[in-house]
Amino acid sequence: MNEIPHECHHVIYKRTDFTRDSKILTGTFVLSVFTAVLGSLEFGYNIGVINAPQKIIEQEYNATWVHRYGEPIPAGTLTSLWSLSVAIFSIGGMLSSSCVGFVSEWLGRRKAMLINNMFAFIGGSLMGLSKLCRSYEMLILGRFIIGAYCGLASGLTPMYVGEIAPTSLRGALGTLHQLAIVTGILIAQVLGLESLLGVEDLWPILLGLAVVPAVFQMALLPFCPESPRFLYIVRCQEHQAKRGLRRLTGRQDVSSMLVEMKEEKRKMDMERKVSILELFRSPLYRQPIIISILLQLSQQLSGINAIFYYSTSIFMKAGVQSPVYATIGAGVVNCAFTVVSLFLIERMGRRTLHMLGLGGMCICAVIMTTALALLDSIPWMSYISMLAIFGFVAFFEIGPGPIPWFFVAELFSQGPRPAAMAVAGFSNWTANFIIGMCFQYVAELCGPYTFLIFAALLLFFLIFTFFRVPETRGKTFDQIGASFHQDSAGMMDSMNMELGKPSTELDYLGENSSCLKSDGTAHSLE
Repeated sequence: MNEIPHECHHVIYKRTDFTRDSKILTGTFVLSVFTAVLGSLEFGYNIGVINAPQKIIEQEYNATWVHRYGEPIPAGTLTSLWSLSVAIFSIGGMLSSSCVGFVSEWLGRRKAMLINNMFAFIGGSLMGLSKLCRSYEMLILGRFIIGAYCGLASGLTPMYVGEIAPTSLRGALGTLHQLAIVTGILIAQVLGLESLLGVEDLWPILLGLAVVPAVFQMALLPFCPESPRFLYIVRCQEHQAKRGLRRLTGRQDVSSMLVEMKEEKRKMDMERKVSILELFRSPLYRQPIIISILLQLSQQLSGINAIFYYSTSIFMKAGVQSPVYATIGAGVVNCAFTVVSLFLIERMGRRTLHMLGLGGMCICAVIMTTALALLDSIPWMSYISMLAIFGFVAFFEIGPGPIPWFFVAELFSQGPRPAAMAVAGFSNWTANFIIGMCFQYVAELCGPYTFLIFAALLLFFLIFTFFRVPETRGKTFDQIGASFHQDSAGMMDSMNMELGKPSTELDYLGENSSCLKSDGTAHSLE
């Protein structure tokens, strides 16, 4: 690997600092990121909105059944209908997430997000009108369609943000996806309070509000540029890519910014199109896709859903007058530590934060198991349980919460990235569905010791991350990909050597003439 000549270092560092401070955060760039993460906000809102009005909606199901058949709904049928209402959201997401690669290539990132909002609008309208029409089928269908929207959004949002973001901000901006999700969950929890919309007459409005973020995103997306990487590398539209770069960076001279994309395109032109099957068959992509899948599983199999399942009863045993407010408090912790990770992720790196989160969650899971087992004999263990819940949530948002959503975008270059996003998203949604369907049975079988299962899984993911997951902070896609083709010692040396070098992904900041490699191409500044 050729080093940058010593005399170039001073110029590069100086120009990098100037560009970061005055050029990157343009109005168009901020608008584009904000508009994209509205899809994540919608995603989070629909995760949390169905929980608060459960009893009220079940009563509505019963009233509809009585209206149709003249008798109360059987308990087993009611349970099945409610389970379907909740789980079908994951089924919709599971199916649509597998299409992210195809849709994003066919329509482009921006247009795909724009058209995807039609699913949110249709799904939200069906749910909002279900009570008026006395049709629980409309609510279930609406949940399926809104799940399909969220499945696409879970892949399109980090893909678009990751492609327009400079490397120096890629991690922090990637965390915005998770921040928007937990903010959406918190908004749904607050609006679902009985003092607001969580009552018999207003719950359809609570569900129908899902259309609001979609309407805003549809209105704002036409003012956002398409991903320059997509335009140049996939569509070969250099003029359009340059125009997008100028809008995103505020610079008129963007010729130096095309260097990495040109090199990546040159390499892609030498390869065949990568399909999902080839991700697993090719030694070139097998290790990165396995890492991506396991990172997604580490999020869903961490036990975060189990914590929220137990939280209300634990808060009740601790003497909390209104457990729902304590649960909202856990949601606030959720948001607060997502913001903390926003500032930590570029300083500590993705791999380090992920291991910190997994390790902390593992410890909290063990404490939770001990506290729940001793709860009957030692009443003050309820407070230990509360602290363990907040600690578990906090560590989740430091590591397994935000990192898996954008890590896959950093492990793959433009060619295999859409297929990899589809596989990773499908893995996440599948694990989500499995946990949703199976956790209640496991909890009834194992009781408080359920968390020992999650502790063992967290320990496994921690060990896997330590030995197999590379650091991606401050690296281009080519540098990350190259690390998988070196032997273990060479890979670690390369990573350590590169950590101290500043970089931007869309912005190569040295003058082409002053920092050229022997083959005539501009050297990466990373």
